Amino acid sequence: MAPLTPRLVVPIDVKKKPWEQKVRLHNRWHPDIPPVADVTEGELFRVEMVDWTGGRVRDDDSADDIKFLDLTITHYLSGPLRIVDAEGVPASPGDLLAVEICNLGPLPGDEWGYTGIFERENGGGFLTDHFPSARKAIWYFEGIYAYSPQIPGKSSCVNEAFQL
Repeated sequence: MAPLTPRLVVPIDVKKKPWEQKVRLHNRWHPDIPPVADVTEGELFRVEMVDWTGGRVRDDDSADDIKFLDLTITHYLSGPLRIVDAEGVPASPGDLLAVEICNLGPLPGDEWGYTGIFERENGGGFLTDHFPSARKAIWYFEGIYAYSPQIPGKSSCVNEAFQL
């Protein structure tokens, strides 16, 4: 028997802006936001996501995208999803749902991430007194490892870095 292939319920095209995606994204959880898909209890499914900035941080050596990031239009989320039982009855508020994350990783062709420090004038961070200027490190993923050209000589096991 062939291995189970998850059904893709929220596809993402990394070349498109968040508002151009096939399935609508949102930026908060609220009961008035309708579900974008139904998934059945016990079903194996896949949800793709954009990064919280909607792709406005670029894969380059400049931290200007972090420095000038407009923080009023961020926090893009995939979903919400409606969970239904075998008879099609949806879960209700207060129901306990057990979720097993079977796989986690970057989208094909987009195998990188970043660490950013905000400019003091653009929100800063908890170490602003030590790091007042915007900084960015790009991380490239290779299997379970990641490395950054901005932090030479340092590579990290992704499982350790993210404590999965």
